[in-house]
Amino acid sequence: MTIALITGANKGIGLETARQLAAKGIHVLIGSRDAANGQAAAQKLQAEGYKADFIALDVSNEASIKQAAQTVNDRYGKLDILVNNAGIHPEFGQGIFSFEQMSLDLMMQIYQTNVFGPFMMIREFLPLLRRSEAGRIVNTSSSLGSLTEQSNPESPYYPVNTAGYNSSKTALNALTVQIAKQLTGTNIKINSACPGWVQTDMGTAAAPRTVQEGATIIVQLATLPNDGPNGGFFDENGAINW
Repeated sequence: MTIALITGANKGIGLETARQLAAKGIHVLIGSRDAANGQAAAQKLQAEGYKADFIALDVSNEASIKQAAQTVNDRYGKLDILVNNAGIHPEFGQGIFSFEQMSLDLMMQIYQTNVFGPFMMIREFLPLLRRSEAGRIVNTSSSLGSLTEQSNPESPYYPVNTAGYNSSKTALNALTVQIAKQLTGTNIKINSACPGWVQTDMGTAAAPRTVQEGATIIVQLATLPNDGPNGGFFDENGAINW
């Protein structure tokens, strides 16, 4: 049985990623810091005929992550797929688009969830992933974290000046590269994925892409064959410039 854990999976891209993985016969674990919402999401997938369980998980809290790893160890004994999907973009909702408006507290809050969360998740779950025949880690990133796109005035991402979110995704990509080097020669692969601008609570209804479209690249990287890439940054069209 293949086990996949998706953080922030009670709604949006996370839930759709769980659904698409479950449709492949994978047992999905719905990671959510809100128990009621997480349980409801798992029950929804169960009602659709899929194997799904809820896991209490707050990626901004180290103790919560450690407890989740222990729970997965006790229940399943391994982990095959880890999708670090949970993320926040508070600047967009609060209309903070200049560096002068950014408070240190907000910057730290963004990094705690978007960077330190995935770091702690990978660190704590690596022992379980090493027990998998083909461990896969996917970090849900964004082209807003691409230094190439952010530096190019002709890029559609250039005008989006949310320094906290953008730089946190750049940092997440750097984390992907560092961990990939350490996993070379093992049965584990890690990659960053850009789902695009998707219609979610974060992306708003103005986004051009559906959650089904957004989850596609995440699922693809979560189920890579043994000769698949390690340490890359992709959307469904291929590699993205760092």
